[in-house]
Amino acid sequence: MTTSDEPLKNDRRILSRGPALIARQLRRAARPFAEGGVGTVVYAAATIVSSFVVGWATDNVLIEAVESGSTSRATLGVMVVLIVGVAALKGGGVTLRRLGAYKAQYLLQARDRIEVTDRYLELPLVWHRRHPTGQLISNVSSDVEAASMVAAPLPMAFGVVVMLLITAILLVLTDVFLAIIGFLMIPALAVANYVYQRKMRTVAATAQRVRSEVAEIAHESFDAALVVKTLGREDDEVGRFGEQSDRLRDRMVEVGRLRAMFDPVIEALPNLSILAVLFVGAARVEDGLLTAGSLVTFAYLFRLVAFPMRVFGWLLGQLPRSVVGLDRIEAVLGADTSFGYGDRSADGMGGASANVEAIHYRHPAESRFDLMDGESEVESGRGISGIDLDLEPGRTVAIVGPTGSGKSTIAHLLVRLFDPDMGEITLDGRLLTDVERESLARAAVLVFQEPFLFDDTVRANITLGDDFSDDEILAAAKIAQADGFISELAEGYDSPVGERGSSLSGGQRQRIALARALVRRPRLLVLDDATSAVDPAVEAAILDGLRQLETTVVIVAYRRSSIVLADEVIFVEDGRVSGRGSHKVLYDRLGAYRELIDAYEQEAEE
Repeated sequence: MTTSDEPLKNDRRILSRGPALIARQLRRAARPFAEGGVGTVVYAAATIVSSFVVGWATDNVLIEAVESGSTSRATLGVMVVLIVGVAALKGGGVTLRRLGAYKAQYLLQARDRIEVTDRYLELPLVWHRRHPTGQLISNVSSDVEAASMVAAPLPMAFGVVVMLLITAILLVLTDVFLAIIGFLMIPALAVANYVYQRKMRTVAATAQRVRSEVAEIAHESFDAALVVKTLGREDDEVGRFGEQSDRLRDRMVEVGRLRAMFDPVIEALPNLSILAVLFVGAARVEDGLLTAGSLVTFAYLFRLVAFPMRVFGWLLGQLPRSVVGLDRIEAVLGADTSFGYGDRSADGMGGASANVEAIHYRHPAESRFDLMDGESEVESGRGISGIDLDLEPGRTVAIVGPTGSGKSTIAHLLVRLFDPDMGEITLDGRLLTDVERESLARAAVLVFQEPFLFDDTVRANITLGDDFSDDEILAAAKIAQADGFISELAEGYDSPVGERGSSLSGGQRQRIALARALVRRPRLLVLDDATSAVDPAVEAAILDGLRQLETTVVIVAYRRSSIVLADEVIFVEDGRVSGRGSHKVLYDRLGAYRELIDAYEQEAEE
């Protein structure tokens, strides 16, 4: 529920976060900012010098020419050299300033994208389930860009401080009376900036959030393209995306409207002040208190005072969106997962032993996190309770149970996609939490029912960038019963598979994913219904081939043909182990198990 003091709290938050954001970006791209700052100082110095050049030219060239009707070529030559020289310095300063600013901006974007992406890879599956993919895409795209937007005006803003100080001193030295009149503009600009910032902060934050929601819907629609098309829901998806896009359009129009109101005010106030200075200054020239050249120099210098105010306005205009973008990035970088790794190795020869002792795990409630609305729960989670398993090296164990019984949860815990709330899991006597990350990834591999293939070749999808010989790839593909159909492809192992393996059947994708796991020679192989799309004969051949590797295999299965090949069957119901033993023993003694197997077989026959 929104309270009346929330906008004020948000203002204070952004005001306090603004300096921290600027300091962070300066530290992370110090060299480009320094280059841009040098360019700005050169530009500022050349601009101040140009005011005196203009004043000198007014007194010694223009007025002299008007009074005498002529001027010397030498004087004209000096004026041209001075004006061109100062202009060249200003141009060089502008070039260096912009190069520094753009280098800093794109360097910051690159660093933030890399850090956020690396953090995504480190965060556990539980965290990813609580954050929509579209939001994560928005974090590495629009949020990163927003956080870096403040980099563009920074070199100019800090460089023109030099210009502002020097110019203010010169104005006072030139004419104190005119300086007081001109400086009355500063409070007016400050008030205009404050009003603008207060209105813009909330609007910019809302626009950034809606931008993330648009990305979420777009990603979801693209990811579910087949579902949308087969069910004829194109119009509904277009309408859903269009509605959210209209919201984003309205927010961006509101941002543009505020800028359209603010920019003319910032432009008008200095010009009005210059007119006032010229009006009063003309009278002082007429009274002999000031020369015409000094008045021109003063007006030119005063224009330089107004210029930094515009730059600061530009900088302040970028701060709200940049602060919101940084907050969303830091929500990812600062995620507390408590998911550390040890330094022990799980490498070894042959199958690994695994022990699961009294583990409990409750899936966290589904929730969504938003920087504006906070975190909200959607539904309570499910899980497993008091699971005990003892997996001997080289044996094949089947985990069987009805839908939602906890089979996949056990499979995920065995390879440490997440940790149990209670209990311990060991691999060769070593706690999974004590094992080194890379070593665990080599020793324990999980193959999912829905395999993910990259838009690359078959070979690349098997190796995933690791250095495996052709013989190793071929051996893994043969065990996975994939070599036959791969050899028949147009380019064999170098054939592209399309996005998500779209050019292959479901069974072919599963076998390539299995080959990807086998080429790494895991000591514990967990198959989460990973052969469901292949026919029973191929599945039997795969399981028979796995025995040749002396790998400990855990299969989440429902087919009788797969289960009977296992050395032991674990029957799970409602998150608990209801029975264990051979298929024959469980089938004869456990009615729930027998009913489940018969139901699966009857469904397969139909």
